[in-house]
Amino acid sequence: MKSLNIILTMLALIGGMTACNDALDVTNPNNQTTYDFGNTESDLQEAVIACYNRIRLEGTFARVGYTMDAVRGDEVWNSSQQWYLDCDNLNGTAEYFMSEWPWRDLYHVVNRTNLVLSKVDGVEMAEDSYNQIKGQALFLRSLAYYQLATYYQTVPLITDYDSYSDINTMYASNNTQDEVFDQIEADLTSAMQMLPSRDEGGEWAQGRATSGAAAGYLARALMFRHKYSEAYDVLKDIIAGEKYGHYQLTADYGDNFREGSAYENNSESLFEVQFMDYGTGGTDEEWTPVNISSEATQGHAVESNYASQELGSWGDLAGSPWLYNLFKKEKCTDGNLDPRLYWTFVTYESEYDDYTDLKTAAYPNGDPRCNTVYQQDITATPLSNNAQGGISIAKFTNARNNIYSSITNGLHCGVNLRLMRYSDVLLRAAECENEINGPTQTAIDYINIVRERAALADLKLADFPSADALFEQIANVERPKEFGCENGRGIDILRWGFFYNSDRLDQLKQHGYYKLDGTANTDELTAETASASSFQYFYKGHEYFPIYQSTLNANPNLVGNSANLNEDNGPAFTAKWTVRPVVE
Repeated sequence: MKSLNIILTMLALIGGMTACNDALDVTNPNNQTTYDFGNTESDLQEAVIACYNRIRLEGTFARVGYTMDAVRGDEVWNSSQQWYLDCDNLNGTAEYFMSEWPWRDLYHVVNRTNLVLSKVDGVEMAEDSYNQIKGQALFLRSLAYYQLATYYQTVPLITDYDSYSDINTMYASNNTQDEVFDQIEADLTSAMQMLPSRDEGGEWAQGRATSGAAAGYLARALMFRHKYSEAYDVLKDIIAGEKYGHYQLTADYGDNFREGSAYENNSESLFEVQFMDYGTGGTDEEWTPVNISSEATQGHAVESNYASQELGSWGDLAGSPWLYNLFKKEKCTDGNLDPRLYWTFVTYESEYDDYTDLKTAAYPNGDPRCNTVYQQDITATPLSNNAQGGISIAKFTNARNNIYSSITNGLHCGVNLRLMRYSDVLLRAAECENEINGPTQTAIDYINIVRERAALADLKLADFPSADALFEQIANVERPKEFGCENGRGIDILRWGFFYNSDRLDQLKQHGYYKLDGTANTDELTAETASASSFQYFYKGHEYFPIYQSTLNANPNLVGNSANLNEDNGPAFTAKWTVRPVVE
């Protein structure tokens, strides 16, 4: 009996030791690395979602990554005279702290998409799944590089994930802007062939990159380098509604700036950044990539910059009086104000008091509370900034949604940021047609589709005797009114070369006039009546943002761009392309 007990004890010990050895061989699913993650289809599906998560950071599109381009343009100025001042005045040094954030966060997108692209070819899966995974990664990498190249000019082009494993390749040197755009065009061309259209994708396509999104961004990339014929072919295919799915303008312009599933990812949206509706996210502010809290707020802080300080925002940015007066110069065919004014600026207009029970693009439900902002009646235009003044911006805020009564600053606003809309496709098609064939009825027709939604009278071809005249209408009337205060105006000014022509630079100065008088000044300002203009402080080369000095110090192979070196990009631009003259 004693021997039997000894044998049983030994067997139990051996069994226990064997079990322990088995347990030691199990991989902890919460402690995976890039070496053992990404080797299955489900892993890669999760990794793609993680790539989307990185475009929702402060430096990508949740705050400064979005608004730095808006304030670089002529429709927005820095009403707080802090934070964005170097972006607004276009004269920042390499020590300017905000210039680091888009660089940092956009390269997080590049890093994650490169991981997906390094793994996807080695995983066995259905062709549709492969195309969806790879196509989304290519699109998101292109989106990141489009922002990087138009913000920082010459940036490292990293497309191989293995580059990060070797210190000699991890410290990448600058590529030329053309080299970066070559890669963007190649990636987007592949993505638009691999991804399903919004129609084919169905519910899957809601909020994801589709072939239409890739095609739209390819047209943008081509137009940045004045490849108008190639871009026009892509734009016409989008308009035809066959290859890339069917898009159309929403009947109500305001639906592009409302929160909620009834409005977001609508028929007009080619691509938008997804944010959770107000109050449905967590409580932890996920400002930087190091925060991976499961309780992240998952909203954006564009509202905190755009909205009125009187109503609780930070009051950093305001709309330009030039854009306000551009809206006021042309009324709709029914005699009312352009409804896009209502959705762009939070201004008090006496006309709004009479707009009850009207089903216009501004008031589709006949809401009699048309002068209500954040559930408060207004009889005067709220100040953007309490000390400096300025016109508060309504877009991508809840100023016209009235979901809550006061602003909660930080990453809480749930209005999706529509990065590309079908109206952009139409106005770009008009621009390409004009560049290729001069003023034509076809170009006018594209423009009139956008104008008709706002109930504006059709343009007449006879009113535009030259391609220069029609370009002026597109660049400085139609696009500002349709896309006022959105990300992209600064990039447009770059591609048109407005910084490299003295008349165009004078025009930008006039557009950029603002008044520091503590009021929401809507006057048409002049050099004599304005406090200043953003563009009067412009240093050559600073149409791009400087590469942050700490980034340069950390990478021995990286050199500064034109903003770091105060170099004039005008001669290189005008050697390739023409800046269209100002037409009054």
